[in-house]
Amino acid sequence: MKKVVTFGEIMLRLATPGYLRFSQATELTATFGGGEANVAVSLANYGLEAEFVTRLPKNDIAQACEMNLHKHGVKTSHVIYGGERLGIYFLETGAVARPSKVVYDRAHSSIADIQPGMVNWEEVFQGARWFHWTGITPALSQGAADACLEAIRVANKMGVTVSTDLNYRKNLWKYGKSASDVMPALVEGCDVILGNEEDAEKVFGIKPEGFDVTATGGHVDATEFESVCKQMMARFPRAKKVIITLRGSINANHNTWAGVLYGGQKLYRSPNYDITHIVDRVGGGDSFMGGLVYGLITYPGDDQKALDFAVAASCLKHTIYGDFNLATVAEVENLMKGDGSGRVSR
Repeated sequence: MKKVVTFGEIMLRLATPGYLRFSQATELTATFGGGEANVAVSLANYGLEAEFVTRLPKNDIAQACEMNLHKHGVKTSHVIYGGERLGIYFLETGAVARPSKVVYDRAHSSIADIQPGMVNWEEVFQGARWFHWTGITPALSQGAADACLEAIRVANKMGVTVSTDLNYRKNLWKYGKSASDVMPALVEGCDVILGNEEDAEKVFGIKPEGFDVTATGGHVDATEFESVCKQMMARFPRAKKVIITLRGSINANHNTWAGVLYGGQKLYRSPNYDITHIVDRVGGGDSFMGGLVYGLITYPGDDQKALDFAVAASCLKHTIYGDFNLATVAEVENLMKGDGSGRVSR
């Protein structure tokens, strides 16, 4: 049984071509993306059964979105319909010292107006092994937070493994509640917790001593985060694994990328990748999560291999345009073996 269910918002992505600024662009490239949908695409691409649950409006844009997910092998049989619109985000890709910019147009999207009771979670989780959500979903609205908590509690009752990517987005929490108000009750039901260098601090006030994410110089010391993992496990005793992604930003096109995994006894560290020519870093964390879920399911008992698969998968995502990671298992495993030459495969 390897069915994985994800729940959250998918949006229409409108990006300026190449490295054009919003003020320069005369056209925009349309694709789709969103944290939990990105994870589902990764898992379907790796050969697992992946189902994405959301709420969509009944219109042609939403239909095109579903067709796009189906093209990548993601099932949408439990999507519910209603509301007025699909959320949109606009992307301007940065270069060197100029960072990328994202402008959201997602207010009153269909998923933001979801309420508990709209999704039959007992039916959704039939035959499911894993449920994944991110901190973006409860940031959208009280209804979305309540529906997410409902899903987590049903998954817990049915014995489904629950994972979260904390994914703190300060600009989304606008309905009168903060992440620190809402997230603890949801994370309490999680078996696997993923965050980046800042998430645990911004949401729970947990941080490594003396660490400043703005002063890494592109290099992050993995050992600094063992204390974060231990503090997270103490705060959320259900959690069996805590994982931190470690991004060192040298500039918009050049990052270092690694991760650590703590399972209660030992801190596992991944290789550190030097990504020198980033094509698209949007969805990088989601590709890590997709790789991690695949690794933990496929390599049971081998946390090091699961972590290494996640980091390598995400490294490859940085070379792929769009939100979705379309790297194959073979490509990820080749990179894990040290083949980063990029030679033509004939």
